[in-house]
Amino acid sequence: MSLITDLFGKSPFGPLVQHSKKVHECVELVKPLMDALFREDYEEIHRLQDRIAKLEYEADCIKHDIREQLTKRYFLPVDKVDLERFLRRQDRIADCVQDVAVILLIRNTRIHPSLHPQFHQLVEQVFQVTGLLLNAAVEFQNLAEVSFAGAEARVVLGLLKGIGEEEWKADRLARSLSQALYRREGELDPLTIIFTEKIIIALGSIANEAENASDLLRNMLVQ
Repeated sequence: MSLITDLFGKSPFGPLVQHSKKVHECVELVKPLMDALFREDYEEIHRLQDRIAKLEYEADCIKHDIREQLTKRYFLPVDKVDLERFLRRQDRIADCVQDVAVILLIRNTRIHPSLHPQFHQLVEQVFQVTGLLLNAAVEFQNLAEVSFAGAEARVVLGLLKGIGEEEWKADRLARSLSQALYRREGELDPLTIIFTEKIIIALGSIANEAENASDLLRNMLVQ
């Protein structure tokens, strides 16, 4: 029994989904974070940043457990290196959420009210991208427990393709928001423009990293 355990060990795919869910919890705090910014409730921003830091730490704990399992397991249906890369990409999603929170903490930037609707659109689109990634990770776990072929694999590949399309939409929204920001150059001071642009870039990076993570899932499926 010991030899079997050494060869096959505990499956990392369940914890991988736990890690995905914990990262997604970080992303879920982006909307209340931005709402607090629009209300200029900077105490709430501090509270939410602390919550994001705690979730990021919890995600790190899951990640370390997965890495420990990977070192003990000899047989996997995918390359361990690819799983490690996927974990790092998911980490970057949480890091980008933390980046948004830190930018909001550094300076009490007031977002021009005319930009609020576009910011809301961008945040919702970013959430759409990361939500699809979570769904793909769950389906990937189910697929890993049976096989990496057939109709189930096509479902996951369809989800992954959808992530690319939704990230493209997020990218377009971010560009449109930046254009709207710079159309107000005469009304806003340079520092406000700089920090608002930093927020836009950090939000777009969340969707970007989610797409990068989805590319790694796709590679594991088609290799």
